[in-house]
Amino acid sequence: MDKSERREGAGRVRRCIATGEVQPEAGLIRFVADPDGWVFPDPAARAPGRGVWVTSTREAVSIAVKKGAFSRGLKREAKPREDLMDRIVEGLRLRCLNQLSIARKAGEIVLGNDQVASALRTAKPAWRIEASDGSPDGRGKLDGLSLAWGGVPTAGCFTGMEMGMALGRDVVIHAILMPGRLADSWTTDIRRLAGFIPLVPDDWPRDGTYI
Repeated sequence: MDKSERREGAGRVRRCIATGEVQPEAGLIRFVADPDGWVFPDPAARAPGRGVWVTSTREAVSIAVKKGAFSRGLKREAKPREDLMDRIVEGLRLRCLNQLSIARKAGEIVLGNDQVASALRTAKPAWRIEASDGSPDGRGKLDGLSLAWGGVPTAGCFTGMEMGMALGRDVVIHAILMPGRLADSWTTDIRRLAGFIPLVPDDWPRDGTYI
C-alpha cells in the first residue's frame, strides 16, 4: 500500500502533499514524474511508478509547486512544467468526455431538447450537460423543468462540437446523464475539474437552476 494511502470506513483516503490534509481519493489528483523528472497529472491513477496526491484545486497545486512538494513526495527531482494547470484541465476534460461516450453506449444518457425535456418531466437526472455555446432560449426551456426538481447539477464547460464528438453526432447541445455507476464516475471527475475551471459560464443564471 502506498504510504499516502489509508483506509477510512469503506473508502480510500490519501494525504495531499500541498496541505497535509487526509481526504477521500475522489477529491484529489495523482501526479507522477517521467524519466526526465517532468511532473504530469495522472487522473486515472494508473501510471506506473511512485505517485503523489494533491487536492483537486488550482490553489493546492500552486502550493505544491511553490513548496517543492513534488520532489519531496516523489523522492527525486521533479520539475512541474509552466503549463501544468493546462495539462490538468485538458486531462480531466478528456476523461469526462470519454465517460460520456461510455454512458451513451450503455444507454445511460439522453440527447436532444425534446428527449431531455421528456426525461426531466419523469425523473431527476444525475446531471445536465449543456453546450457552452448553445442558445439561451433553447437552454431556458429546460431550466424550468430543472427547477421543478430543486435544480439539477449542470456542466456547461464543453462546446456542442466537443459533446458531439464524444456522443457520436456532429453537434450535441442538450444531454442528461441518468443516475448510476457511470454517473458516479462522471461526478468524481467533473467535480475534480471544477477545482480548475467554472462548470458553467459566468453569464448563465445564478438562480438555483444549475447546482
